[in-house]
Amino acid sequence: MKITVADLKRGQRGIIKEISAEILPLKLLEMGCLPGNEVELVQTAPFRDPLYLNINGSHLAIRKETATQIEIEILP
Repeated sequence: MKITVADLKRGQRGIIKEISAEILPLKLLEMGCLPGNEVELVQTAPFRDPLYLNINGSHLAIRKETATQIEIEILP
């Protein structure tokens, strides 16, 4: 089972492994949402959508649907 950004809990960090690029908006790639970069879940809105992330110092809010397309490896 693959683990995605949508599976992160608040304060948890992970390394981006793979991205379904055909679905991910180009803007996210330009802001550092690339394989090998670290991602941290900062906060979630009610009903866990959208998710507020810190990706290599950039703060982003993305929809849960988009977050499920970003596969990660959770850091200890």
